[in-house]
Amino acid sequence: MTIGIGFPGVGNWFRRVDGNTFEIVAVDEGDGTIELQHFDGTLEEMDLEAWLELVAEPIDPPEDWSGSMDVDDADLPPGEEPHREFSDPLDFVDDYDGN
Repeated sequence: MTIGIGFPGVGNWFRRVDGNTFEIVAVDEGDGTIELQHFDGTLEEMDLEAWLELVAEPIDPPEDWSGSMDVDDADLPPGEEPHREFSDPLDFVDDYDGN
C-alpha cells in the first residue's frame, strides 16, 4: 500500500487497506475536494489533505464495475423487465426508448 498516492485523476481506481475499491469521479481543484465512488455506489467526498494521507494503491478498473451502477428493479420504467445478464451495463441505457 502507498501513503500519499499523488494527485488523483478522474476515472482512476484505487484499493484501500481494508480491500474496498473506489473510483475517482470528480476533482475540484478550486475547493480542494475529491469525490470518490465506492464499488457499491456510495459516494464520499474528502479534502486534498485527507487524500494525501490516504493509504491506498492504484489498481486497474475491475472487470465487473457494474456494482457501482446500483440499478434496482424499482428503478426500471413501468413494464420493463430487469436485465439480469448482460456484459455491458450500458446496454440497458442504449435499449431504453423513454416510453
